[in-house]
Amino acid sequence: MKLIHHSSLITIHFLYEYNTPMTRICIYPRVESMGGVGSFRLKFAEGLKSRDIEISYDLNDPHLDFILVLAGTKNLLGLYRARKRGIPIIQRLDGINWVQRIRWTGFHYHLRAEYGNANLAFIRRFLADKVVYQSEFTHQWWEDWYGETRVPYTVIHNAVDLNVYKPAPRSDGFSHSKRAEVLTTRPPDKYRLLLVEGSLAGGLDSGLRWAVELAEKLSKVFPIELLVVGRVDEARKKEILSKANAEVKFLGVVPREVIPEIDRSAHLYFSAEVNPPCPNAVIEALACGLPVLGFDTGSLTELVPPTAGKTVPYGGDQWKLEEPDISALTEAAAKILTNLAPYRAGARQHAEENLGLEQMVDKYLEFLLS
Repeated sequence: MKLIHHSSLITIHFLYEYNTPMTRICIYPRVESMGGVGSFRLKFAEGLKSRDIEISYDLNDPHLDFILVLAGTKNLLGLYRARKRGIPIIQRLDGINWVQRIRWTGFHYHLRAEYGNANLAFIRRFLADKVVYQSEFTHQWWEDWYGETRVPYTVIHNAVDLNVYKPAPRSDGFSHSKRAEVLTTRPPDKYRLLLVEGSLAGGLDSGLRWAVELAEKLSKVFPIELLVVGRVDEARKKEILSKANAEVKFLGVVPREVIPEIDRSAHLYFSAEVNPPCPNAVIEALACGLPVLGFDTGSLTELVPPTAGKTVPYGGDQWKLEEPDISALTEAAAKILTNLAPYRAGARQHAEENLGLEQMVDKYLEFLLS
């Protein structure tokens, strides 16, 4: 059965207004990571707490009303037992691991990726009472590969706290952070191209290569600096620094709380992931008023309207990781860099209207209670 739920938030508002004892939600598993699922968990938990909704991370908690499964878990027996106790299970689904089927990513990554797919598909098929897809692209992807969703589902994009992820308070974009270990000032004499990914190591470094090539092409017209945030193999880093015909800086993995400052320090964000399900880094950039550039694969066109950046045709078969059209990407980047002000305003406006944390939490609660 399919269901895209669009009813009003009257139920939720009623519960809040009359203090009806409602909800203890188990968010499971308790993922700790800089981005991705870990970032979502923290943001969602903050949103629930602001509504005085209790949070648990224990499947055996006797007072649970709902379980929100963040993708998958090895503890299938725990989920099964909770379901037998009558606790509804809502699965939040990300994308499907696929790069390991196209290129060699190492034995351990390949095995982990394939196990992850099987785990997610099992929960979706046999244990979930409802499913939340992060984007329409993700929804269609799962149905194409694993069949139609058998339970009610909806699509809810990721979101951010708009009071944390916001444009710089001063028009020049300068930050007065005392953190010496990160670059938090927008360069006045060059354009900063920003790439933020949790991992750009091993077989996941295609986007890094494209970012360097983009910076090299742009540097023929503009003074450009490519700033890379995320894990990169040391050997790959040294190779790039020795050969790149553009200025490249690596920050490595940084604390989550400095990401807004780094976003505000850039002029343009490059979304390097191919077929992204719903990238948090893109949403964070938009909320900071940072225009986004990328290929029109995955959910990117859902997240980045023409007023907030540009998406261009990939130029090949992205599912085979064929070489993309970097020239089209370069042309689009140049158009943004020569007209930054309206794109900055458009990025922030789109985030305010569609990607705020409060809106996202309300949508989740509406779906849970429906």
